[in-house]
Amino acid sequence: MRGLLQFTLDLFNVPDTDVDPVADALPPSPLPRARFVHPHATREAVLGHARVGYEFTRGKRRTIGFVVDAEGLSVRAPRWVTLRDVDAAVQEKADWIVRKLAESQERHARVEASRIEWKDGATFPFLGEPVVVQLDPRHGFKGIGAVLEAEVDANGARTLRLAVANNANPDQIRDAAQAWLTRQARRLFTERLDAYAPKLGVRWKKLSLSNAATRWGSASSDGSIRLNWRLIHFRLPVIDYVVAHELSHLRVMDHSQRFWDTVESVVPDYQQLRRHLKDESIPRL
Repeated sequence: MRGLLQFTLDLFNVPDTDVDPVADALPPSPLPRARFVHPHATREAVLGHARVGYEFTRGKRRTIGFVVDAEGLSVRAPRWVTLRDVDAAVQEKADWIVRKLAESQERHARVEASRIEWKDGATFPFLGEPVVVQLDPRHGFKGIGAVLEAEVDANGARTLRLAVANNANPDQIRDAAQAWLTRQARRLFTERLDAYAPKLGVRWKKLSLSNAATRWGSASSDGSIRLNWRLIHFRLPVIDYVVAHELSHLRVMDHSQRFWDTVESVVPDYQQLRRHLKDESIPRL
């Protein structure tokens, strides 16, 4: 009865505002479910406040595996595992799955927002600084998509003059810019490998440029190093971290504490630089 009286009194003492006390007393509406659907989804699960459509396959394996990539969630299971066991495993990993899907979605949104419209005046980052594309057909072609070197004006602004026609299509402009970027990447990566290898007491033998979508680098025990050419968009300290990371694998071929101690010996702030690779978006070329 006391609660009813209090509610009645509140109705008769409505303040002079637009607030509706009756509406305020109603329970909040349920949060809309987030939805993540793999393009090849064959099963679906409700995980907390998320509805997840995932790709499910069976194969020759011993355990149930989970992969979250740009397309969404993929679940792989042994042939003998029941669907009930698969559902239970998905629910058990629910927090991890939803977190990784949200991170992937956010990363995709950043990439889309940084997509470059290739034309005269387009801008992209080079070593952490913006570079403006200028089409300059006056110099003719030394080859398809010939590239002139970048220039820096009195104000420090960088311009990349491309020897392509003013009516060049976006693909031609992109290819010319990428040719310059990959050339700069190979030159700079070679310099940084040569600088860090002696500090780590290792020798590298071969550098390959990668175009991988999700991996910045790799190292083989034979001294071969692969680095993603898109690293050239980042500041030099970030590039140095990746270089030191891969060279450290020539001493320790795993990610044990001994490996991270090796990286830290030459890049003390590697943890902060490592986060930059996840937090900063690079343009889609």
